[in-house]
Amino acid sequence: PKVAKGEVQWCQGYSEPESGSDLASLSTRAIRDGDEFVINGTKIWTSMAHRADWIMLLARTDPDASKHRGISFFLVDMKSPGIEVRPIVNMAGKHEFNQIVFEDVRVPATNIVGDENRGWYVAVTLLDFERSGIDYSARARRLLDDTRAYASETIINGSPLIDIPWVQNDLVDRYVECEAARLIAYNVAYMQSSGLVPNREASISKVFGSETVHKATETCMNILGVYGSISSSDGRAIMEGRVQECWFASFSDTIAAGTSEIQRNIISSRGLGLPRG
Repeated sequence: PKVAKGEVQWCQGYSEPESGSDLASLSTRAIRDGDEFVINGTKIWTSMAHRADWIMLLARTDPDASKHRGISFFLVDMKSPGIEVRPIVNMAGKHEFNQIVFEDVRVPATNIVGDENRGWYVAVTLLDFERSGIDYSARARRLLDDTRAYASETIINGSPLIDIPWVQNDLVDRYVECEAARLIAYNVAYMQSSGLVPNREASISKVFGSETVHKATETCMNILGVYGSISSSDGRAIMEGRVQECWFASFSDTIAAGTSEIQRNIISSRGLGLPRG
């Protein structure tokens, strides 16, 4: 498939300026006009939209239905007339996020995935796949490996940095968490490959994995010291400034695909059976 080969890039049109964690309150409208829908609205925090060929888009097709119903899941060609992509540069100085404005964008009715007005259920199933999160432990493990190598080679007061007890203790804690995150993610992948729906399990993987990345980057920053906070544009940066950039990005990991608070709500209600509210 072209997606697997990297020949076609996709982005995800879920969040809106006034609809983030409460995604079902989205207001982007899609109005049927014959064999097409006309889409108007705005999406935000859309990763890599400036490079995407297509977007998976949620839009409201029945404004009179309850908020979780009346939403349809569209596949939209990013080259369609009426689409404007506005860049959002994050605090790490990187351009990954975007705001997308849809103005009278026409989409064939055949581009709806699933049933009309029932796109919410397609979207949340996809989120379970996105939240499985094997990438979290992989990113954290690589940073820890590189930081451990640096600490082994760097001499402080006549001894390797790695010999300092707090450095050893912090690295051990982060490695244990990385391994736990990896196994949790593998369990989600196993469930998906077996045709099961890993709802609460995906949320567990997402919240634990994303917070593991944040703690790992924070530990690496502490070990590297002052020079670890220097950006990649400065020749004095350690490890080409990757730790600093990953630390900045780790904050968004706990927000994207559903905040840690939302994941804990899902775990408490669907995993532990606790009441809402």
